[in-house]
Amino acid sequence: MKKYNFDEINDRHHVNSLKYDGVPDDALSFTIADMDFKCIKEIKDAINHVSSLDSFGYRYVDDNYFLSYIRHFEKKNIPIDISFNYTAQNPTMNRARHIAEKMAELFLDKKIDDLYVIYTRMVNSMTVEATTKKILPLTEDKIQKQENGLVEHYQNAVFMPDAKTAFNKIVPDYITGFIYGALVESFCSEHNARMMAMQTATDSAKDMIRELSIQYNRARQAAITQEITEVVGGARASKE
Repeated sequence: MKKYNFDEINDRHHVNSLKYDGVPDDALSFTIADMDFKCIKEIKDAINHVSSLDSFGYRYVDDNYFLSYIRHFEKKNIPIDISFNYTAQNPTMNRARHIAEKMAELFLDKKIDDLYVIYTRMVNSMTVEATTKKILPLTEDKIQKQENGLVEHYQNAVFMPDAKTAFNKIVPDYITGFIYGALVESFCSEHNARMMAMQTATDSAKDMIRELSIQYNRARQAAITQEITEVVGGARASKE
């Protein structure tokens, strides 16, 4: 592992540093931060590489992006049993089905008691909210039986397939559909937040350009007026 010299003094005077330029010369600061050390060559090389590119658009997401989430939960002593990489960035029904099958398997094997889905729900184009939904076990609701001639006529009817077979097919599809919907909503919420941020930045840039244009025109007009005044004054003085 490469070693760095943290004893080397990094002179930060005359760089608009409040800690150095914003205090009297005879004052001594008792604080220290990462900015007090020289930036290492690897970081500067990475910054120079990015700045040399012709485009500054969104770049691909590598494994470190997802590993940062895992490390965050590990620091809080929250174990992560299963990871599904790249699912949120590219939600598909196939990936949702894979997650649903794995979760259903864990539930049937009694390795988990409940299944909750935490996702970002997109309320509208301006609002998103974190939502928690319990998927398993399903809540049993009673259906009120209706008393009429149609019910009495079919009360001895045999339905195919039976309820167990129907639920064995419906429940996995329900879990898959809900997970896919949650992935899509989270995906849309993220891109909507980016779109809103870019729109805000664009509007701010337009306002800044308009304000600077007004200031520039005023300064240019003042300079032209000053020059005309000086020329007229000089002409008048020469006549006198």
